Amino acid sequence: MSMQNRYQPHDTNQKTRPDGTVILRSNHVMSQVAPSSGAWLHQWAAAAGDRVFLAERSGAEWRSETYVSCLEKTRALAAGLLARGFDAGSPIMILSGNGVDHGLLTLAAQYIGVPSVPVAEQYSLIEGAHGRLAEVVQLIRPKAVFVDNADRYAKAITLDIFENTEIFASDPGAQKVTPIAELLAQGSNGDVDAAFAKVTPDTVAKILMTSGSTSTPKGVLTTQRMMCTNQAQIADALPFLRARPPRIVDWLPWNHVFGGSHNFNMMLANGGSLYIDDGKPVAGLFDRTVENLGLITGTLAFNVPVGFALLLDALRADTTLARRFFAELDMIFYAGASLPQDIWSGLESLAKAAGGEMPLVTSSWGLTETAPAAIMQHEPPHQSGIVGVPLNDVEAKLIPLEEGRYEVRVKGPNIMRSYFNAPQKTRESFDDEGYFLTGDAMCFVDPADANKGLRFDGRISEDFKLATGTWVRAANLRLEMLACLAPYAADVVITGHDRGEIGLLVFPNRAAWAGMDIIDDGDCLSGAALIKALLRPLKLRAAQVSGSSNRIARAIVASEAAQIAEGEITAKGNLNFRKILTRRKHIVERLYNDADPAVIKL
Repeated sequence: MSMQNRYQPHDTNQKTRPDGTVILRSNHVMSQVAPSSGAWLHQWAAAAGDRVFLAERSGAEWRSETYVSCLEKTRALAAGLLARGFDAGSPIMILSGNGVDHGLLTLAAQYIGVPSVPVAEQYSLIEGAHGRLAEVVQLIRPKAVFVDNADRYAKAITLDIFENTEIFASDPGAQKVTPIAELLAQGSNGDVDAAFAKVTPDTVAKILMTSGSTSTPKGVLTTQRMMCTNQAQIADALPFLRARPPRIVDWLPWNHVFGGSHNFNMMLANGGSLYIDDGKPVAGLFDRTVENLGLITGTLAFNVPVGFALLLDALRADTTLARRFFAELDMIFYAGASLPQDIWSGLESLAKAAGGEMPLVTSSWGLTETAPAAIMQHEPPHQSGIVGVPLNDVEAKLIPLEEGRYEVRVKGPNIMRSYFNAPQKTRESFDDEGYFLTGDAMCFVDPADANKGLRFDGRISEDFKLATGTWVRAANLRLEMLACLAPYAADVVITGHDRGEIGLLVFPNRAAWAGMDIIDDGDCLSGAALIKALLRPLKLRAAQVSGSSNRIARAIVASEAAQIAEGEITAKGNLNFRKILTRRKHIVERLYNDADPAVIKL
């Protein structure tokens, strides 16, 4: 497929109102939208029944389910649910991570109009996080819960919050739960056909929990229309998805909208194959990802920047794997932060060395409430960090904040209409023209040409003022500092609200300090080796910037990692900055005490 036919060219209509508000939308017409996820399943079971849709590791090989077997098992599970009285008002909560049975049960629920609610598996596996799990259960009140291994999740499923809740499990172990095999044994029947016929584009498919990084987590009512529209929009933008069946080897969690809706549905909508990667881009688990890629590679690669950094090292060390990895690769998609230029250049060099051209390297922007893709860079970008232009039928409303910076609001058929049981929060989330208030900021790559795309410019709620009245764009500064302090920092929090200087609270990457003589006073880490390691990159950066709005003046390193049990980490793995700054107020006070030996002063 030629490069120019691999993507839909940007063709953006821009209108500017007298008050400076900019309205952006695509001039392209969106293609036909499927009525439901079940329609996709039927389509590909008929057209490519023997093709693998879902697969997970089973010993040295893969447990694979074809489109035909997925349809058969989806209908059998749906019959089992109907026999137990499930309907639109009886959600199923999924506690365990990505897996074939997780996927099949989700499809079965959607097939008959039963909402599924995937939640972060950490909430169940970490006892200290059971309070977060209880909050979600209290909101959702599920009729049943699913886990892959009942013994592994025993401490969660035996909590009082599930006293009157049926527990489904792939492997019951020693627990008194309902095996998935019992649901499958029901066999499909006419009731399944009748229930499937009642599913409409407005039927709720999933209730996805927001991250809760700025407020209490909310349940996003994700309809069939939202999911199906979004896949039509994405495939319009990226025609190579329809040109040949896509394939991914992917770890991104299904409790998050990107892994569970964007990637899962992308394979289902386009007749693709999803091989579940049980590795992750962290120490001790990435070797498993490399092992999985040794068995099968994808036509698309989704990851966070740190994942691509680890992958780059692995591909450099194994030329055979590198050739296989790039052989059919259409796209490298990064999310969560901008892809550092050295990683981009390294992947490009390997792609050329493998005998091919560089695949499309891109990203997009969206939220749980936008299904998720709303803005996408679908032309080859000239640099990292560009999120692109509105997808077909999405309208972006850009409200001027300051010179060249805008608050972004969106409207379209992929945007949610309401939160679950939260009418007041729903009303507060839309303006008087029906645009969803995202709370994010954007700027134009080229103010004279909207087709050059938009660049994400931080969460407005994370911005703050110094005591001098100077605004600090904390979200962008945080991403910059993470790159600056690699590999020593696992994450950072920007401080300085109503203070005279910007400070940095650093969560350490302990592996990077191995063998160093570090002092740990219970709250903070210090010592000559630590200070020297951090001072060098901080001073190099300080020499290259000017102005108090982006100059880091001091730093301190926390000895304790951010804690999910204390609400410092959200279900999506993001830091909850407000919670951290409140819980660790005493460390922030130390950061601004020049006499404290743990403070790194520039």
